[in-house]
Amino acid sequence: MEAEGLNMTIDYVGSSGVVLSTEQKAALQSSLVILKSNYKFREVKFWGKILGVKSNYFIVQGVGKDELKDRKTLYSQDCVQWGLLPVVTESMKHNCSFVKGRFTGDPSYEYEHMEVKKGDNQDGEGAEEENIIMVKEEDRLATTIEAIDCDVRIVPRGLSVADSGKLSSYFHFREPFLLTQKTLLQKAELDKAIDFLDPIDTDVPKGGSWSIQFERGSGLVTLRSLHWLGFTFYHVPNSRKYGSIYFGLGTKNLDLPFML
Repeated sequence: MEAEGLNMTIDYVGSSGVVLSTEQKAALQSSLVILKSNYKFREVKFWGKILGVKSNYFIVQGVGKDELKDRKTLYSQDCVQWGLLPVVTESMKHNCSFVKGRFTGDPSYEYEHMEVKKGDNQDGEGAEEENIIMVKEEDRLATTIEAIDCDVRIVPRGLSVADSGKLSSYFHFREPFLLTQKTLLQKAELDKAIDFLDPIDTDVPKGGSWSIQFERGSGLVTLRSLHWLGFTFYHVPNSRKYGSIYFGLGTKNLDLPFML
């Protein structure tokens, strides 16, 4: 969600329970202007809020020249002081996969995970080695945000009112990997100018990963992810107005296949 005009755009997702206080709006609008200047971002977007036990994390993303790849993520607990999150690595993803439960709200908190490895001793018998892995909450926060972006960050195709009610009209805003698996016959039916990303109607489980509804008559379309509860996307048909926001616990709904 674009930081400019946050007072107006936040109203588009009000039906999903997304609310910011007057103090938070004022703090965000003033601090994000400074943030954009200091980091020399082309654009700053308000990503959302992850709820913790002791405190919450407000998340923003700064966009460079390449909106798909050139992104930096920052977090704050008071909407004034911002900290830069680390770049996610494969080892961070592996270590954070063992951490379950809610965020504490303390970025310096460290989770402890014990990993047991089997090795061979001199007698040829398998010996177990215990290895304690420490995972910072800051690393877990960065990993969770990247996972949410990969799974549910979407863009509209450029829609009329009729097309905006179809899931096939929305695409994942990431490097496509399902597109390369299509046959030549399927690719022949695509428009290369706009069909270069993966559509969301192929998400598993099919037909049960997203909810879509019209609001304000047909003046607003709202999509909500059922995998990441709290993620909301909005689009005003026949316009360039669209955006998304996440307000949730930062945990994936793994029970979705059993709920359908």
